[in-house]
Amino acid sequence: MASQTRQSVSGSRPDPYQLERLAKELAARERSSTSVGQFSGDEYLPPQPDLPIYVPLSHDNEFLASEAFNVENFLLSRSYTSLPELRVELREYLSSLKEELVLLINDDYEDFISLSTDLRGEGTRMSRLKAPLNSLREQIQLSRQSLQNIQDAIQAKLDARSKLRDEKALLHHLLKISESVTRLESLLLISKPNHVEIPPSHLSGASEVGSGKTRGSRGKHLSRVATEYTQLLYLVSKAHAEKCAYVEEIQWSIDRIRDTLTSDLDHLFSSILSSLTGTGEGKTSELERAKLAADLTECLRVYDTLCLWRTAEDIIKRTVVSPYIKKSIHPDALATPHSPIIPHTPLPSRAPPSSLPPRTPYTPYTAFSSKQNPFDFKDATSSTPYLDESNDPLAKLFNQILRFVDRDLRRIMHFAEQVSTKSNPARMDSTSRAALPSIEVTPHAGEGFDIMANVIWPEIGQAIMDELGLVLFAAGKPDEFLKRHAAAQAFIHALEFIAPSTKSVQAMRSHPVFTSFNKRWQLPIYFQLRWKDIVGKLEDSLSNTVIPNFVNVGRSLFLMPQAESVWAAISSCWSAEIFIPDLAHRFWRLTLQLLSRYKTWLETVLPQIEASVQVTSPVDKNRSSTPQASSEAVPENNAIDDLLKQYAIILVDIKGMTLQVLVLWREEISSTLPELASSQDMHIDPEDALREQLNSLNSIAEQVTKQVVQLLSRRACDSLLPVRSIPSQFRAMSSKRMPTEPSYFIPLILRPVKAFFGIGSSSVAGDRLRESLLKESATEVFDSVCQRYMQYLTAMRKTEESLRRLKKGKKSTLGIFGGASASKDDDRDEERIRAQMIIDVDAFGQDGKSLGIGIMSVESYLQLSQMVQSELADES
Repeated sequence: MASQTRQSVSGSRPDPYQLERLAKELAARERSSTSVGQFSGDEYLPPQPDLPIYVPLSHDNEFLASEAFNVENFLLSRSYTSLPELRVELREYLSSLKEELVLLINDDYEDFISLSTDLRGEGTRMSRLKAPLNSLREQIQLSRQSLQNIQDAIQAKLDARSKLRDEKALLHHLLKISESVTRLESLLLISKPNHVEIPPSHLSGASEVGSGKTRGSRGKHLSRVATEYTQLLYLVSKAHAEKCAYVEEIQWSIDRIRDTLTSDLDHLFSSILSSLTGTGEGKTSELERAKLAADLTECLRVYDTLCLWRTAEDIIKRTVVSPYIKKSIHPDALATPHSPIIPHTPLPSRAPPSSLPPRTPYTPYTAFSSKQNPFDFKDATSSTPYLDESNDPLAKLFNQILRFVDRDLRRIMHFAEQVSTKSNPARMDSTSRAALPSIEVTPHAGEGFDIMANVIWPEIGQAIMDELGLVLFAAGKPDEFLKRHAAAQAFIHALEFIAPSTKSVQAMRSHPVFTSFNKRWQLPIYFQLRWKDIVGKLEDSLSNTVIPNFVNVGRSLFLMPQAESVWAAISSCWSAEIFIPDLAHRFWRLTLQLLSRYKTWLETVLPQIEASVQVTSPVDKNRSSTPQASSEAVPENNAIDDLLKQYAIILVDIKGMTLQVLVLWREEISSTLPELASSQDMHIDPEDALREQLNSLNSIAEQVTKQVVQLLSRRACDSLLPVRSIPSQFRAMSSKRMPTEPSYFIPLILRPVKAFFGIGSSSVAGDRLRESLLKESATEVFDSVCQRYMQYLTAMRKTEESLRRLKKGKKSTLGIFGGASASKDDDRDEERIRAQMIIDVDAFGQDGKSLGIGIMSVESYLQLSQMVQSELADES
């Protein structure tokens, strides 16, 4: 027990230095110095940091052995050594270095002394070694020189052989050129200078016929010649690169071949065109026309191979287009009767344009006899849209030209487009006519055939400007100018319809003749004439600044002739009888100016309450009406009625103007201004500008509406005046029964509102405002009356209290006779007065509810009802 007690005491004794733990750690480190952490029995020993090891200075020290000694790094490496100790250590290392140096000198001194003695005789030995080295160097140089000579000789032979090979290839090339020239001369029947001259191929028609050659074989023959000529040009271009004199010598032969080929091709192409278009003598059958079409395609293919597109177009212009245009378009073309190329079946004519109103909305392509979109088609062989030529010589002329283009030139354009597309697929583009109105004009590339842009339109457009310009572009008579402009635009759209591709239409629209043709139209003068006519009529109507008190309210859209004139002016700007798409921005600006002018006129003629009616406040009126007061109120009420009628007319016209202009914008104006919003001249959106103008009109309408509500509130409050005489009336009545019906003036309070909006009366101007203004205006009037009603009740309460105090004062001075009966009568009168007020307020609320007023949402009415009920409850 004692030993156990001692062990327990010793085990519980504190160990302030932790010697046992240090001993265990030391033993674990000795067992494994390389392990990071181990388990010792059941206890884990964490890794311990190594203590710094003292390393003495030596030659192996990296800081002392480096080329550039860094003091800071050296001191940091000896950071565990104090400076005095480091100084002692450095001195010791210095002394050891000195000792090693002395020992090194002593050990190697004999070798240093005998070094010069050992080198004696080495110069002679080096001379003996140098002699064979020089001879070896000379032999090597001779061998190198001989090898270089052999290499140069071989390279010279190779160069000469390569040159001979190139000259041989060039010679073969020149032989091919010579053979090609000879072959072409034989194919084209070109005579040699020393031989008998053979007539050109295009002059030897009889011999060709006699030999069995036809026009079709001639076309294939020229196609073969063109292919051969193209190869010749390729060979000549390569010979030119080598600067061969032979090419210069035979250049005249090449030029003669080219001239003969183009001459034969031009003659053949011209004869085919004459036969195909019927300009030559005699008529051709359908089979012959099919053969001619094949020959025409072959000729076009040859022209495309030779890149002679403009030459072919010039031949078409000289042979087909120019003669017909000169015969058809001349100064008297619009005066002489036209004979159509083919029998023309009369088409149903349109009705003559009607005068305004009613108006005819602008729609594109109205000059065509067919009402459908001429570009909405799927078959390329569909009929050409002709113009309506009833009583219109210009349309007849245009139709005659369209029939000519459709009959004689459409197939030629189609064949040329096919040839160009096959020869260069990159030029192929979509031929959908539905996208024609939105084509972006781009410059023409100048490659391939483009008969519409380079032949047909320049001839027609220039002839029209030169021969018919004085008549066609004159803007002195706007109606005739508009008719001619519409016919010309329809004619251009018909030509675009006939065009073989959209690329052709783009080239046509970018042609200088097309630009000049559009600039010749005197559109600014036409707009000035239309502006003068429209604005002049409108100003004559707006010169009248008197608003009538009575108008005939029928089915007319506007009640005043001024508003009707403004609407007629605005709608006429976009009607088919006046509108031109190129002037859309000008007519749009005029539309905004007309709306602004109407707003200015309204501000000028708008009657004001302060200037028209001298109205006194109902609170300041006498409590008892007199004959003089009633006689003064009659003119005042008549003036207010006149003002209300004028305001109703103005509101109806503003509302109608706003609605009609918005409908016109949605249906017509917005579709005719597709590019106006994105142009540089437009700083705001067109619809925003229109909304701004209409908002200015609506601001006037809001101002007028406030004045109407003010006048109606004044009239309604005037009808409320008898409410102040209710107490005196009930006290003066001999009958003491309780009231069961509302007062006589209650139905009269809201009668001005009903009369203004035409409720229960004959048709008035305010009837058209019932849906938009009745509920809002009636609610405001109802609220004003309720507030005035509460003012009257408050004044009546104060009066009743004053009378009650006065009666109490008198009652104290009276005797005992009759006092009780008088008090009972007064109480009964007060009960009847309160009951009448409750009935009146309820009846007034029901009357307001009949006008669509939410009486439970009107705070003043709730306060009025609460005031009447609370008075009755307080007195009871």
